[in-house]
Amino acid sequence: MGTLGRAAYTVGFWIRETGQAMDRLGSRLQGNNYFKEQLSRHRSLMNVYDKAPTVDKDAFVAPSASIIGNVQVGAGSSIWYGCVLRGDVNSISIGSGTNIQDHSLVHVAKSNLPGKVLPTVIGDNVTVGHSAVLHGCTVEDEAFIGMKATLLDGVVVEKHGMVAAGALVRQGTRIPAGEVWGGNPAKFLRKLKDEEIAFISQSASNYASLAQVHAEENAKNLDKFEFLKVFQKKANVDPSVIQ
Repeated sequence: MGTLGRAAYTVGFWIRETGQAMDRLGSRLQGNNYFKEQLSRHRSLMNVYDKAPTVDKDAFVAPSASIIGNVQVGAGSSIWYGCVLRGDVNSISIGSGTNIQDHSLVHVAKSNLPGKVLPTVIGDNVTVGHSAVLHGCTVEDEAFIGMKATLLDGVVVEKHGMVAAGALVRQGTRIPAGEVWGGNPAKFLRKLKDEEIAFISQSASNYASLAQVHAEENAKNLDKFEFLKVFQKKANVDPSVIQ
């Protein structure tokens, strides 16, 4: 980051701090009429020096997720609540229609025992289950990573490959297309059935639709949200009828 970049960053920081201070002052002036919703200092998208996330306008990023540094997220993909995607020492690339579910961690490798510098590459229509850990690995299109699975440096999951929930996939392992691997360390279990392969695509499609619902809800401002709650309580009417 050059001198001009640092100056712009500093001015931007001062502006945001001023906004926070003005909000606190305005809240005190409102007294009992103040709706007690504190502004969060959490940033869903954060630069690391000259490395900035690139998120497609049609992707959903939950407000409590963290996307940091050199990270690309494609159209229709969704990054769910509590996820951390940290592209600080290398890059993370996520294709289209992929879902990274709640509390998952995606990171990259700058150094390891084999001495390889590894990005993390996740393809299109991939499902990554809750609380999974992906580190310096490649997950090809329409693969499925189960809940709490861990993929270490250099792992490659081929198209239509599946990693079972809770599995630990050791460094440099390649999971061939159409196979299920599970256990600690992960080993070949069996071949996927045709209906299971179809389920992977359906899972990604389901999450893409669900992400649109969450995006719309998160886009509502607090005034509208509070009005809908009061309206529903007093009139006993589903607030969706007036959206």
